Amino acid sequence: MFGAIVLLKKIEGYMPSILIKAATLVNEGKIFTADVFINQGIIEMIADHIDWPSDREINAEGLYLLPGLIDDQVHFREPGLTHKADIWHESRAAVAGGTTSFMEMPNTVPNTLTQHLLEDKYAIAARTSAANYSFFMGAANDNLDEVLKTDPEKVCGIKVFMGSSTGNMLVDDERTLEGIFANSPMLIATHCEDEPTILRNLEYYKELYGDAITPDMHPHIRSAEACYLSSSKAVALAKKYGARLHVLHISTAMETGLFEAGIPLEEKRITAEACIHHLWFANADYATKGNLIKWNPAVKTAVDREGILAAVLDGHIDVIATDHAPHTWEEKSLPYLQAPSGGPLVQFALQALLDMYHEGKLTLEQVVEKTAHNTATCFQIDRRGFLREGYFADLVLVDLNKPYLVERSNILSKCGWSPFEGHTFRSSVTHTIVSGQLAYQNGRIIENGNGHRLTFNR
Repeated sequence: MFGAIVLLKKIEGYMPSILIKAATLVNEGKIFTADVFINQGIIEMIADHIDWPSDREINAEGLYLLPGLIDDQVHFREPGLTHKADIWHESRAAVAGGTTSFMEMPNTVPNTLTQHLLEDKYAIAARTSAANYSFFMGAANDNLDEVLKTDPEKVCGIKVFMGSSTGNMLVDDERTLEGIFANSPMLIATHCEDEPTILRNLEYYKELYGDAITPDMHPHIRSAEACYLSSSKAVALAKKYGARLHVLHISTAMETGLFEAGIPLEEKRITAEACIHHLWFANADYATKGNLIKWNPAVKTAVDREGILAAVLDGHIDVIATDHAPHTWEEKSLPYLQAPSGGPLVQFALQALLDMYHEGKLTLEQVVEKTAHNTATCFQIDRRGFLREGYFADLVLVDLNKPYLVERSNILSKCGWSPFEGHTFRSSVTHTIVSGQLAYQNGRIIENGNGHRLTFNR
């Protein structure tokens, strides 16, 4: 049979069929046992018992089958910063962690500020990405015409840095902001931190400590006030112009009140995202993790962490993502003022959330809703994010009771480190299927072809 599969794969367009037997599905608020048949990249049937012949059969008895995670915020660093990361490495780290689709940010080098540069990134991903992919078009103070050329059916959104960023990507010109919010035909994703507030705070701490500022001061420099000022401004602009706004990586409890709960997600014009690190770490962790948990926006207090989780649970926050943003170990080992912000998270995001499930903080249904269903709905992604017949087969199988120790040898991100190093997760990813192709199995990446470009129903 194996030889036949290898031969058939040489035929252009052929994709081996997969039959998943006796899996416990978590989907659309329900948990139930079923078989799943995948053919030509599509979920063809979900039923109590399927006995059709297939090229590959997976015995999933005792395993849980989830829609693959859709990470709406990653930084894979290509082009221009590939000493830190690249699409090849980071997409494989994603797949190993059950993330089947990603949306990547424009603060690469050069910044993704033209349609030509945007399509260059898509070309790289078409050649090298193990996961499905989309790329944000970047906004700057001087490229509104280029931004408005973006095709809503082929690009996930427009990214606006309303706080400091790489190169020319801080958008602080009021006319440009007004132009984007008034005219964008698609989702606007914002990084919200008020730059003048941050600069004042930084100057204050430099006067006190000079160059001896330490990582525990990061949440005071990139403060809750800076976040709230910027997020509230973005929300006000969206309401003024009726724009479709998605505020990324909420890091404070006070910001959660800016968003609505209790209405269908499809009807929301303003949505919000929480990230793994803001749900996992708090300011006490700077004592042991230091710059390894230096992110923008900053990891703040335990009260903020609990407030963000509460907002995830009650619907004020709609999506959970990672803001995966690798830097080298050498860069993160520099003194605070020189060390860059960001860190690798995509490989262990699902396992972190499953630990939270074991701790009673989230249900499995909520994990799936916030990492797959809602992301697909927010971005209007075509036929992904759900276990439904006729949808693309983006799936992850997990063993909820198989421990997994994070160590240097199993970290797939190019940077080679993780803030979770030394932690034993209570659950493991056993298989990941990307657009109908088995891409990961029991600790091994399987090179079965590349992911697909995401498309959008807009």
